[in-house]
Amino acid sequence: MKRVRANTTSAIAALAMLLALLLNPASAQSDVIDRILATVNGHVILQSDLDEALCYEAVLNGRTLDQFSGEDRRAVLDQLIDQELLGEQMKSAFFQHASESEAASQIVDARKQYPEGATAEGWQSVLARFQLSERDLLTHVQRQIDLMRLVDVRLRPAVQIDSKTIEDYYREKFVSQLKQSGAEDVPPADVSAKIRELLTQEKVNQLLVSWLQTLRSESRVSVPGAPVAEGAQTQ
Repeated sequence: MKRVRANTTSAIAALAMLLALLLNPASAQSDVIDRILATVNGHVILQSDLDEALCYEAVLNGRTLDQFSGEDRRAVLDQLIDQELLGEQMKSAFFQHASESEAASQIVDARKQYPEGATAEGWQSVLARFQLSERDLLTHVQRQIDLMRLVDVRLRPAVQIDSKTIEDYYREKFVSQLKQSGAEDVPPADVSAKIRELLTQEKVNQLLVSWLQTLRSESRVSVPGAPVAEGAQTQ
């Protein structure tokens, strides 16, 4: 009698669980989709974090989510790992953080990629397609600006571009680019500042790659071998 009662109780519990899953399929789906993709010094990066990052990447660059290949998704996951590492460095760095108005000006440029973005209502419909809010997008852009400023503060002082390097670039690359485009000659003095900034940024990018490699080697970064799944969000 006790065994029959126990079996009946188990059957009722199983039925209740099945009904719960049927009535709330979204929660069951999230358990499958929102898995751990990477950990950075104990901080977890989830599938949902990648999905959200892809949405930001898409809306700011005028892309659709189905345009992201598996390689693109892995690249964005790498960016999330790098951002986590740089975010830890940001805690001890001193620089002027981005204001809302600075972030808003970049979002204005992004809106121009969408014809419907000309109106507030149309822009909200664009954000809704990516399941993003205007506040979330603003916060995301502010953080991206902060990360770029962190890199500049940390790496730019180490870059020195001398006059000979600028002259060599002008003679070996800039002049040939002018000829190919059919443009008129430009005196070196008129473009030396632009060339210096170009070369400085190239060097900063090289230093950033090395810095990130060092940060990864000094950190606990784990990326499971499972492939990055297609995000649940669609456009």
